Amino acid sequence: MTERHQWQDEVLAGPGGAMTDEVGVITGPLTLRTTEGSDGTVRFDVQYTDADEWYTLTGSPVAHGDPFVLHTAALAGIRAGGGAEAPAPPA
Repeated sequence: MTERHQWQDEVLAGPGGAMTDEVGVITGPLTLRTTEGSDGTVRFDVQYTDADEWYTLTGSPVAHGDPFVLHTAALAGIRAGGGAEAPAPPA
């Protein structure tokens, strides 16, 4: 069985926030959780910091890529705002 890795960080969303599948754009202080799946996919979930509900970052999961690099890219995207979505892995 492959060990799954997970990263979680707080991030302040820039103007226009982050786009989610469930509720649309969310803004303000958020928490991003990035999880490497056993099948090689990388999943991104966001929540209002300290809330109970998690939402899927639009475009998640992505098919492959270095999960830590993608986590870092997702954080940068959310900081930039503009309805940030899951980052695409490098070609």
